[in-house]
Amino acid sequence: MIAINHTRSGKGSSEAARNVLGGPLAPCSFSPMTGFFRDGCCRTRQDDAGVHTVCAVMTADFLVFTVEAGNDLVTPHPEWNFPGLVEGDQWCLCAARWLEAYEAGHAPPVVLEATHEKTLSIVPLELLKRHAASPR
Repeated sequence: MIAINHTRSGKGSSEAARNVLGGPLAPCSFSPMTGFFRDGCCRTRQDDAGVHTVCAVMTADFLVFTVEAGNDLVTPHPEWNFPGLVEGDQWCLCAARWLEAYEAGHAPPVVLEATHEKTLSIVPLELLKRHAASPR
């Protein structure tokens, strides 16, 4: 995977974003373009109230779950430049939503190298490792 040396703050800080394994944060997805900053990476900063830090691989099961839970990630919204997600897409999920899906038995696989270390304040590393995605 290619690592991108984005900063944590998104405002030019010299401190590079790290993943949950302690390495440089890898990109999650450029197609569809994801991330709080819509730069392809699951970077975050203090005003990211949702903590969009988990790089997850969408499954049909998770997409049904999240729609039923009130977060429709399937329906396209061109006005927000959002294409709608399909099975196999990678997307920066809110850490709490991933944990909620895990507790309900619907957690999607996680790309550990592209999941921001901030996730660990919400989701234990052991759970993320148990749901690690197979390399592409």
